[in-house]
Amino acid sequence: MNTAVAGVPPAAPGFGGGTGSGATSRPNVLSLSIKDQAGLYAAYMPFLARGGIFVPSNRPFRLGEQVFLVLSLLDRPQKYQIAGHVAWITPAGTPMKTPGVGVHLPDDDNGRNLRRAVEEILGKMLESGRPTQTL
Repeated sequence: MNTAVAGVPPAAPGFGGGTGSGATSRPNVLSLSIKDQAGLYAAYMPFLARGGIFVPSNRPFRLGEQVFLVLSLLDRPQKYQIAGHVAWITPAGTPMKTPGVGVHLPDDDNGRNLRRAVEEILGKMLESGRPTQTL
């Protein structure tokens, strides 16, 4: 059981949920564990205003949809719990790309802390022109 996800409230404020309506709807929860610097580089989306993380998924999402992301970075013990919005969709069947969504980080302490941690880990790698999972 993923205990970090178990702590997500059933109807977190500001979440419309996926297909349900009313107080019983739940946010779409995404979980991702990035094991190395190369994987983080491939998932990070620095071109978004507040940064973003690409999460592989075959589930359907809509642009602007609110999601809850639980993210582990490398060997760090901290799990980042982020309430963000879908800002990128790579649909299944896109040639040479992994299906999934890009989660735009929020303009709050959690989002800023995650962005700082990612950019600290990546350092000069951010200037690389290597392809990522999005661009």
